[in-house]
Amino acid sequence: MSVNQHTHAGPPYGQPQPGYQGYQQPAYGGQPLPGVPHAQYGAYNGPMPGYQQPVPPQGYFPSLGFPSKGSPVSLNSDTSLAPNFIGSVRALPTSGAPPPASGTSLPSGHQGYSQFGQGDVQNGIPTSTAPMQRPPASQPFLPGSAPAPVSQPSTFQQYGPPPSSVQQLSNHMAGMTIGSTSISAPPPAGLGYGPPTSVPPVSGSFSATGSGLYTPYTASQGPPPPSVPQGLPLAQPPFSGQPVPTQRLPTEVPGFAPPLSSAGIGPSSYPPSTGAPRLPPMPGPPLSGQTVAGPPMSQPNHVSSPPPPSTLSGPHPGPPMSGLHGPPPPTHPPQPGYQMQQNGSFGQVRGPQPNYGGAYPGTPNYGSQPGPPPPKRLDPDSIPSPIQVIEDDRSNRGSEPFVTGVRGQVPPLVTTNFLVKDQGNASPRYIRCTSYNIPCTSDMAKQSQVPLAAVIKPLATLPPEETLPYLVDHGESGPVRCNRCKAYMCPFMQFIEGGRRFQCCFCSCVTEVPAHYFQHLDHTGKRVDFYDRPELSLGSYEFLATVDYCKNNKFPSPPAFIFMIDVSYNAVKSGLVRLICEELKSILDYLPREGNMEESAIRVGFVTYNKVLHFYNVKSSLAQPQMMVVSDVADMFVPLLDGFLVNVNESRTVIASLLDQIPEMFADTRETETVFGPVIQAGLEALKAAECAGKLFIFHTSLPIAEAPGKLKNRDDKKLINTDKEKTLFQPQTSFYNNLAKDCVAQGCCVDLFLFPNQYLDVATLGVVTYQTGGSIYKYAYFQLETDQDRFLNDLRRDVQKEVGFDAVMRVRTSTGIRATDFFGAFYMSNTTDVEMAGLDCDKTITVEFKHDDKLSEDSGALLQCALLYTSCAGQRRLRIHNLSLNCCTQLADLYRNCETDTLINYLAKYAYRGVLNSPVKAVRDSLINQCAQILACYRKNCASPSSAGQLILPECMKLLPVYLNCVLKSDVLQPGPEVTTDDRAYIRQLVTSMDVAETNVFFYPRLLPLTKADVDSDSLPAAIRNSEERLSKGDIYLLENGLNIFVWVGVNVQQGLIQNLFGVSSFSQISNTLSTLPVLENPFSKKVRSIIDMLHLQRSRYMKLIIVKQEDKLEMLFKHFLVEDKSLTGGASYVDFLCHMHKEIRQLLS
Repeated sequence: MSVNQHTHAGPPYGQPQPGYQGYQQPAYGGQPLPGVPHAQYGAYNGPMPGYQQPVPPQGYFPSLGFPSKGSPVSLNSDTSLAPNFIGSVRALPTSGAPPPASGTSLPSGHQGYSQFGQGDVQNGIPTSTAPMQRPPASQPFLPGSAPAPVSQPSTFQQYGPPPSSVQQLSNHMAGMTIGSTSISAPPPAGLGYGPPTSVPPVSGSFSATGSGLYTPYTASQGPPPPSVPQGLPLAQPPFSGQPVPTQRLPTEVPGFAPPLSSAGIGPSSYPPSTGAPRLPPMPGPPLSGQTVAGPPMSQPNHVSSPPPPSTLSGPHPGPPMSGLHGPPPPTHPPQPGYQMQQNGSFGQVRGPQPNYGGAYPGTPNYGSQPGPPPPKRLDPDSIPSPIQVIEDDRSNRGSEPFVTGVRGQVPPLVTTNFLVKDQGNASPRYIRCTSYNIPCTSDMAKQSQVPLAAVIKPLATLPPEETLPYLVDHGESGPVRCNRCKAYMCPFMQFIEGGRRFQCCFCSCVTEVPAHYFQHLDHTGKRVDFYDRPELSLGSYEFLATVDYCKNNKFPSPPAFIFMIDVSYNAVKSGLVRLICEELKSILDYLPREGNMEESAIRVGFVTYNKVLHFYNVKSSLAQPQMMVVSDVADMFVPLLDGFLVNVNESRTVIASLLDQIPEMFADTRETETVFGPVIQAGLEALKAAECAGKLFIFHTSLPIAEAPGKLKNRDDKKLINTDKEKTLFQPQTSFYNNLAKDCVAQGCCVDLFLFPNQYLDVATLGVVTYQTGGSIYKYAYFQLETDQDRFLNDLRRDVQKEVGFDAVMRVRTSTGIRATDFFGAFYMSNTTDVEMAGLDCDKTITVEFKHDDKLSEDSGALLQCALLYTSCAGQRRLRIHNLSLNCCTQLADLYRNCETDTLINYLAKYAYRGVLNSPVKAVRDSLINQCAQILACYRKNCASPSSAGQLILPECMKLLPVYLNCVLKSDVLQPGPEVTTDDRAYIRQLVTSMDVAETNVFFYPRLLPLTKADVDSDSLPAAIRNSEERLSKGDIYLLENGLNIFVWVGVNVQQGLIQNLFGVSSFSQISNTLSTLPVLENPFSKKVRSIIDMLHLQRSRYMKLIIVKQEDKLEMLFKHFLVEDKSLTGGASYVDFLCHMHKEIRQLLS
């Protein structure tokens, strides 16, 4: 029967479908959840008896295409991936949670056929997570059994076997007739790329309709129902001695060694499509673990347990979580196992889906007819694995120090622990580039579309084994610089005329060497004091700045810290005010200080506020602190000069007395309204009066609605999502704070903001000053003492203690041929070259994009010099210099061989997150996909050896670009779930903008560790596994971290002993998911897990929130959003589907 004969009678996509009439999907306990729309798919209640499906002829294995001799099956990383390569039907996840709706549901009793045994999901690094060639022994070609030619009905395309080198995709993807058995594909499903009804004529190329037009899958349709993907055992063993299909590897890139035959893409991974019955719609309770939307009980970092479960408002960094309401932002890569139409886009549903019963009202329920066989999908183990790439880099590059003496060396990955030896180029801890070999011409750069950018972290913390930059003091004359471009002396300057002059490596100008700096040259032209001077032999160093580098030509005073505490009703009632005051007593002993100083030079001041501001005189000569109230907030001034900013040691008793009194003074406050603008103005005025730079620590709880400058209104509007006005949600609602930020930067007043919202706070507006002054925002939604205290106090301690430079200006100089054109990060720019920051700490990065303004030469390469002028915490004016030399190339292959995907993703995420301020989110997503496709298409066209169009070929060092890019596309900023608040999105947007490469890496692709596999006797972490639900086993405990949260996921079948050892309770049901720390128990497993968590905390700049997730618990929905290789509830594509989509985009560009 032709499936095409059935027309779809349901409404078009993008509109909510009516629910499946009459059934409410029960929640976990069997009661309907409040506020959850009816789900229209019934749950799986057992297979429908009664029909078999056609069996393919013996010897034909769909996974291997047509056995024409030597035809390439391409699946490898320089990765050729047949676009619609079929992978194993996934093993049944042992988690009991519904597996991704893919594959086929089969009668129970048939064994799952994949490289894992049934019910035993492989954890750890799969033997071959990256696509590889199988040894000949397992090739399933049978002598004399080549299938008959394929007939070509032009109805729709099926994900079939990869096209052989001869066959074009158009006929390959049409329904196949092999021998006498026809395999017809089920119709496309209702999710689509491309307008739902566009079906251009059949052709091998993909028309532009598929290029990133997404039709949303309306959220009211609910998540797809679970399917039960168990394959059937293969009837016959593979035979050896047959020709091995060749793999397609671009000549210049090494491929993979053959894997162990237990894993991979041989016949064992692909189930034959025999008798898989389809399920009719059946009402019934959801499968255990099936996601039913309901308010989560606790939320990730900056989202914590909402007071009443009904007022859900929480974000989570990383892929969003979604309930079943409100259409999600449009973005739908094909669902696993859905067919493409001839144009590569999805169209209207024309018939039932396997496992999708009569999903839409109006679709006939062919209960008694034989259904089409299940669509097949790519085997996740045959596509590039982030875990494998990370492990390979660790083993190859983790043991040797990275010596920076050679130009254009690509450093080890950020996930590898390595030591750096500075021999003339800055350490990758300070600068990482998207490519270390840049095109010689702008035409080449345009052709490749690879952005040329550097992620610079000027004050990065180094591990104890590495030497801090040396401080060079040239006395009154200051650092030696080029006369014309003002570049600072560095290892690349060329001394000439016996050392009397030097030629600038940036602009080629010749400058006299000052007499005091003169030194003779040796026989190679190097100065004889080359190794004695850091600026001649090292990539990073500091100069002591002279008075000419200081404001108003006078040396700065040491900076000040002002603590400004919201004492409105909310802050007092939650216990926050008392907590802050208690903590400040001890924290003031840990203010940052210069290496050898006895005590910190930083002075401190205190302000409390609600609708008015209270200043405190804590002069050491007073017996008690004095309070002064400023109620005229419209015209802010500081009522006292002497006694406001004091030395901690001198005024210790007065400060302690003040911190004891503040919680008592405001204990009975009824004032709920707050101001915000005047608070920053007050801090700024105080620093101006003291003539110093400094930092404001503001602890704030609510939207500032009190009458005052900078007053805000609640403008939160979820209806703007997916409209052209969505961008306004990310923009400040008034220009007041932009102007205030400008004044703060001029004074060197940096603002750090600690937010404790219980409702909308307008982070997009409140964060403007923080963002433009180089400060940090911390957010603790629904703050509760018992669960959030540790996280807040750890963040506060680290924020107060960390190294920070004040009143900073950074400039990046480049050699002739390229120049810095664009900057991303938390800073202010008053001109096109200088990045100004009131404060710059050791965690902040500035990302700089470069463009060509002339030709470069392969011989001389390209140079960058980042110079940062700042005031240290002791009040010393310094210059920190970082130099980096890059290679230049005339061949695109050299560019692609020297890229760094992690840095590229860091840049692309920041570029996209800035884009949402001015463009619709959909346009931003489409441009990301398009740029990525162009990068890969250019490689395919110019660098890969010729191969059939049916292969996806990825450059070796960019093979993770698709998986990581998909994670960025699925993030909360670009694709929020319905419960992600506007504030969460604004917060994440600002956070990511100044993240370094290591932070974006784990933020977008979280780290998932099997705790039960940890060796309790060693110090090492267990090997990470891939972020997919099918990697989880019911009998294990896992830890997932993304830099903001740590989830501990406990499977339902975990041994009682393990539960007792980790949680101190006797059974799974007794584990509390409100724990914010693990209990301290004296047993090896508990100690090991706690030491792993402590180790992770040390690696991250923020204290991560611990969330305990029990399998099949409501919180599991949240956890699953971080399993980024799976399809997300908000409609984000799975990794497999996105790879297929990228392949279509690339082919479209190439055709």
